[in-house]
Amino acid sequence: MRDSSGPYSPHLRVHQDRGHTVLEFHGEIDILAALDIIPVLDRATGSPDARVVLDLRHVEFFDCSGLRLLYRARRRALEHHGQVRLVCTHPLTLRILRVTELARLMPPLASLDEAVAPSEAAKGLV
Repeated sequence: MRDSSGPYSPHLRVHQDRGHTVLEFHGEIDILAALDIIPVLDRATGSPDARVVLDLRHVEFFDCSGLRLLYRARRRALEHHGQVRLVCTHPLTLRILRVTELARLMPPLASLDEAVAPSEAAKGLV
């Protein structure tokens, strides 16, 4: 199920998928892109029990501004008892996530299907 939710910026597409708000990042995620993304990110992560997926599969460049967005999303979601899942397959971006140890806090998943699937804990398996 895809529900496009308005134009935000050339760097961001937002849609709903199986009860999750998916923020699909595009192109170069630098300080200018981050300024466009922050208000949307804050709305998505600011509601109680929000389920948010940050999809980085379409990112061509990712700097410290992008890392700050990921940390911000995680912190805000946790403050509101929500969850953030991360989808990333680009080798360079994955390397940045590992080097900064963000990959430990937000393990990158390989697909959107994996990110929106019910967690093992939710299934009662953990």
